[in-house]
Amino acid sequence: MASVTRMTIHELREALVTKKISVSETVRAYLERIDALNPRLQCFLTVLAEKALQEAEDYDAGRKDLSASPLAGIPIAVKDVLCTEGIRTTCGSKILENFFPPYDATVVSRLKSSGAILLGKTNMDEFAMGSSNENSAFGTARNPWDPTRVPGGSSGGSAAAVAADLCAAALGTDTGGSIRQPASFCGIVGLKPTYGRVSRYGLVAFASSLDQVGPMTKDVRDAALLLSVLAGHDPKDSTSIDHPVEDYAAAVEASIRGLRIGMPKEYFIEGMDPDVADATHKACRLFQDLGAELVEVSLPHTAYGVAAYYIIAPAEASSNLARYDGVKYGYRFPEARDLMTMYKESRSRGFGAEVKRRIMLGTYCLSAGYYDAYYRKASQVRTLIRRDFTEAFQKSDVLVAPVSPTAAFKIGEKTENPLQMYLNDVFTLPASLAGIPGLSLPCGYTTEGLPIGLQILGPPLGEATVLRAAYHFEQATRTARRMPSLSENA
Repeated sequence: MASVTRMTIHELREALVTKKISVSETVRAYLERIDALNPRLQCFLTVLAEKALQEAEDYDAGRKDLSASPLAGIPIAVKDVLCTEGIRTTCGSKILENFFPPYDATVVSRLKSSGAILLGKTNMDEFAMGSSNENSAFGTARNPWDPTRVPGGSSGGSAAAVAADLCAAALGTDTGGSIRQPASFCGIVGLKPTYGRVSRYGLVAFASSLDQVGPMTKDVRDAALLLSVLAGHDPKDSTSIDHPVEDYAAAVEASIRGLRIGMPKEYFIEGMDPDVADATHKACRLFQDLGAELVEVSLPHTAYGVAAYYIIAPAEASSNLARYDGVKYGYRFPEARDLMTMYKESRSRGFGAEVKRRIMLGTYCLSAGYYDAYYRKASQVRTLIRRDFTEAFQKSDVLVAPVSPTAAFKIGEKTENPLQMYLNDVFTLPASLAGIPGLSLPCGYTTEGLPIGLQILGPPLGEATVLRAAYHFEQATRTARRMPSLSENA
């Protein structure tokens, strides 16, 4: 039997149900690995050891039914941007360092209802603003494949925790690529669902028209299992889609013979790392070998995605983050003698540099005289990008592209140049603007041994097709999969 912490959800469930291992032994194995590796990797901001062990004992004593759900007894981590009742929720920011929400996010409630065991809250870029996890107020999470490199962002802690076997799976959030890019950098599977497919209630908002919660897992089947639990209409979220939830896990095995794989010519460009380009082209040829049909498509407004996103997202962020003023909750400057000083100092000291940069940019774009020139224009470009995808999906069933132009870069390599950091998301931002589902899964390795992610995009509510394509690719490349070589004693 494989090491318990290395198992996928479906492998672990088999071991638990057949009594090859107890839930308590499983949770202890993860907690011991967290104790050994988290000081080096900084994946977790909060670890719920005592609570997790108590829940495990409830299963082993028969007080909880292990057969009730496919997630019963499974240790899972949650990105620290999701509200957890009575459990610290920081959003990676000093301004919420001591915030304990009075309620659970809907996705957290659904995990609990399914019997999953919450191991802890994972590190992230402050308020989900970043592509490297270097914007966390509590230190940079590190990539298990090479701790001198970033794990990606903003869900870097979740991606690194899954890759390092510190949890069976994790939840992340994706606003412009924040599930897919760290999944790519850390060599795991990450799925951004269709906007509205998964409830945003209890997700601390960055950009409300873009944010989406999704699974980060060790394989595609696990992503399908988790999505089946997370998805579904939520009356507490006005943007939630009222549409039946498919059995995604059952859907993955259907044949992909004849599936039309679109290759957007704007995503296969000069300037990409040669290893990334080579791995992506090989992946496309493999799909062809599996019986799929390759089709070239065009997404002509891709070049405007970064510019449109970095107007829309900061504009929404400036509005959403106005609530952190030191009055009701969050950090308050203790030495303020008047209201204006309290506002100014609480926000200046509580927010990090990247958050302040985006608040200022967004406020400027929404200000009198500039709204039409910037926000309205960006919204029009967003519509054009969405139309590009609509037309592309008339010729194809899914689209295949790189996740990022490069593999994981060195910590500190891009912090001095925000624009260079923003361009890292050039291939993930358009799908977020269009609200369509996208998945990252490993498709190869660089000459330095770093994982490379393949991005599979689908039409709105096309998660089942995306997962099916990803599953067959994963099965065909299973023997080539590698694991990061981390020693608990290093």
